Amino acid sequence: HRNQDSSSSGHCLAVVLSRLANAVTPLWRLPYREQLQVKYESQRKILQTLASHLEELGIDAQKRGGLCCPLQPVVPSPIINGYRNKSTFSVNRGPDGNPKTVGLYVGTGRERNIVCVKANHVDNIPSKHKQVAQCYEEFIGRSPLDSCILFHEGGHWRELVVRTTSCGHTMAIITFHPQELGQEALATQKALLKEFFTCGPGAVCALTSLYFQESTMTRCSHEQSPFQLLHGAPHIFEELLGLKCRISPDAFFQVNTAGAEVLYQAVGELCQATGDTVLLDICCGTGTIGLSLAHRVSKVIGVEVVEKAIEDAEWNAAFNGISNCEFHSGKAEAVLPQLLASWEDARPLVAVVNPSRAGLHYRVVRAIRNCRSIRRLLYISCKPEGEAMRNFLELCCPPDPRKKLAGEPFAPVLAIPFDMFPHTVHCELVLLFTR
Repeated sequence: HRNQDSSSSGHCLAVVLSRLANAVTPLWRLPYREQLQVKYESQRKILQTLASHLEELGIDAQKRGGLCCPLQPVVPSPIINGYRNKSTFSVNRGPDGNPKTVGLYVGTGRERNIVCVKANHVDNIPSKHKQVAQCYEEFIGRSPLDSCILFHEGGHWRELVVRTTSCGHTMAIITFHPQELGQEALATQKALLKEFFTCGPGAVCALTSLYFQESTMTRCSHEQSPFQLLHGAPHIFEELLGLKCRISPDAFFQVNTAGAEVLYQAVGELCQATGDTVLLDICCGTGTIGLSLAHRVSKVIGVEVVEKAIEDAEWNAAFNGISNCEFHSGKAEAVLPQLLASWEDARPLVAVVNPSRAGLHYRVVRAIRNCRSIRRLLYISCKPEGEAMRNFLELCCPPDPRKKLAGEPFAPVLAIPFDMFPHTVHCELVLLFTR
């Protein structure tokens, strides 16, 4: 009977592990060449959809194969396994009922079958991230404080973010719900956490930065709740195309560093920048795109909402001896219209946009459309079938006085997908627009 129970339990665990791999890396069973073909077909459908939408706007956009522009083959990732430089792990009940399991979710809230599964077998997560997650699980397993699964039910220990670089740096960020704990009790927990990762079993992780964030929200920025450095250096550093880049806890950095180098090199070619070009880098993060192209252009202007990322960008420029860059902190929809409304610079202006999945705010698109100096635009999207599709149509639609779109429309002329996320269905699409 015990053997039967053990066999059944092992089978159930195998099923859950397979479900997690299928959810996080749905293409993991396919040879890499076949993964690239699957992604090519999905991007082709997206360009067909865009062509159809443009036709509905009265724009003759149907090209060969029903696409709105030529589509190049998917550019492969230089690294296929363990390529992620950032992983976010949740804390919740595992398949065995342990409420302090550190891993990734399987299931849905609607069906009430969510479980948290260790990610040791997931192909795109590096071994260092898995090691830190395992140590964090050991730490909270020893803690008398509960994990925080539902905010209103109490508990404290929440998610873990791990960031690593090719320079060998590892940053861990632990989110903690304070509930009703006082400052003395919080200080005790922070001291225990630091001791565990510096002198205890967690020292094996060799963390170069350990951060703690008290948060009563699902997600919050440094401004809403500061990241508290418990151990090590305040930043980690990465090398990208010969540049040394500083990364803060919540700064955006492409999740596949080797893939980012390939992507940014291609962006540089597509910009067709000359020595008198001004490059406008919208949603610039830590400034990596603009900084990597600074030597080709006369000036780089970066815009980014995360204040700490702008501080990183400015440090990156100074450290690498780049003096032709300026960075603006704030929402792009607030900064860009002001920046471009009075634009009188006669130099060619090329724009590169790399927004989150939410896409660009309409005011950003309008500012780009209404700036006559921008003749060339590169839109980088990890989800072109989502909100980015709305942006594509706003960029290409006829002028509309009601929407204050006075500028000449853009037209898509080339699409290149980059596989930044092997084993998943996603890739980064670079769409070149000109007018």
